[in-house]
Amino acid sequence: MTAATSPARPFLPEERPLFPGSPYSPAHAPARRVAFAVAGVSVGVMVNLGNGIVIANVPVLAGAANDYVSAAAFLTGIYIAFNASANLVLVKARTQFGIPRVTLLLLTSYVLAALLLWLKPSLAAAIVLSAASGLTAAGLTTLAVYYSMQSLPAKVKPLGLIIGIGAVQLGTPLARLFPVDLLAQGGWSTLAALQLSIALVAVTIILACPLPPSERSKAFELLDGVTFALILLANLCLCIVLAQGRLLWWHDTPWLGWVLAACIPLYAGALALEYERENPLLRLRWYGTRVIASFVAVAVVVRLALSEQSYGSVGLLSFAGLDNDQFHTLYACILVAEILGIIIAIATTRVGSQPYQVMAAGLIIACAAWLDSGSNNLTRPDNLIMTQSLIALGTTLFIGPALVYGAAQMLKQGSTHLVSLVVMFSMTQNIGGLAGSALLGSYQVVRAKVHAAALADGLAVGDPMVAERIKQGAGALAATIQDPSQRVAQGAGLLGDALAREAAILGFNDAFILVSLVALAGALFPAIIIIRSKIVARRSPRKGVPQ
Repeated sequence: MTAATSPARPFLPEERPLFPGSPYSPAHAPARRVAFAVAGVSVGVMVNLGNGIVIANVPVLAGAANDYVSAAAFLTGIYIAFNASANLVLVKARTQFGIPRVTLLLLTSYVLAALLLWLKPSLAAAIVLSAASGLTAAGLTTLAVYYSMQSLPAKVKPLGLIIGIGAVQLGTPLARLFPVDLLAQGGWSTLAALQLSIALVAVTIILACPLPPSERSKAFELLDGVTFALILLANLCLCIVLAQGRLLWWHDTPWLGWVLAACIPLYAGALALEYERENPLLRLRWYGTRVIASFVAVAVVVRLALSEQSYGSVGLLSFAGLDNDQFHTLYACILVAEILGIIIAIATTRVGSQPYQVMAAGLIIACAAWLDSGSNNLTRPDNLIMTQSLIALGTTLFIGPALVYGAAQMLKQGSTHLVSLVVMFSMTQNIGGLAGSALLGSYQVVRAKVHAAALADGLAVGDPMVAERIKQGAGALAATIQDPSQRVAQGAGLLGDALAREAAILGFNDAFILVSLVALAGALFPAIIIIRSKIVARRSPRKGVPQ
């Protein structure tokens, strides 16, 4: 460490950073700790707030821009691709250039992109903003964790991981509380103003409450840029397909297949390059170990199950003609439940407790999804408060302890594996969430078609009940349609609409059942690990004992 990169004052050996590029951990006064805690939670909330507003209002933004929903959905794919890829370079960037420079550079790009969209409202400018937002969100996520860790005493500092990563989850329900009219009237300009506000508030927090300094050293290698470019392009291709597949439909749009096929050589090239490097960004051999492979499997499975909240319940309610303005009470309860989940995770975290916490989260999600599978055309937000609150609690009960477990496994290998951990966790949670929504949405569409065919088979033209339903529909149109034959045709159309609506609801119920089964699988895996560890622990004392 050169003199130019030394901290402003000497620190004790126990105050040195645990990870490369992370800040020192000196003792802070109580008021300073409170300031760090507030900063950590505030920055964490901002991470997903901007993209959450986009996801919650894709149809509104598309309508305000006179464009298709599929065009506006590009924004989510772009955001997640850049967010999932960013940590390939951000960990080393913080090590080489320091936390303040890197973070302020990211926020500057975010501000400039928001200004571009504000001055030149268009889909192209919105895509640029989504890319900048995704990169910045990756940096702010780490910053939220650092702030949270600084607010805690040394003995419980790892709990800052749970607080910081848990705060990141709070942005999504908060985004649903924004009034729809704001974006419906202003469109891209209003979105740009909101994103600009988020960026400026984050800059203010960082300047007003700076973190302690960090050790800096040369970290980048030439091949790091090649790996980053390949992974970013591969993630872009994959995320665009996942964002568009359900809307354009997978086998009806040829270019989706070509874009998806392009992922294979890009990922293969990146992995081949990393496998042969002396100092790789991604420790592929570590990924292949039993412990890490199991961790990734559980993280992906539970992330898929959590798509029930981002697509399933919202899709069901949106199909009934509701929008965000009718979801405010529901998402306020979800927000409270996520905070409760963070508190429970903190209170129950002990050495070796993570498998139990993940298992409990999986069981909670499975139970809630199973209860949701009894929905019908009268289901409204008030009917889903309990189940969605349970899923929200399961989300923060899972994600924080899962990161703590991954960090513990990484520390056993050394700080050289930090990039591998952060990238792995980011990709499983971000791309896994997008994949979950895409797969769940596609499954719902397929099942809805099956149910529609089954319901249609039960409707015979000569059935008196069918004839009476058509007659009722035609009678309701008597004041507006004078031609009797047209009224009958319209009455039959109304019956067809009712059939399609019921089929869609049954499709959502099937999707909820699928989520329940997936969540059970996510809970089963740590249960097996717990049982196996207990068996090994019982056998260990017997080794060497004469029989």
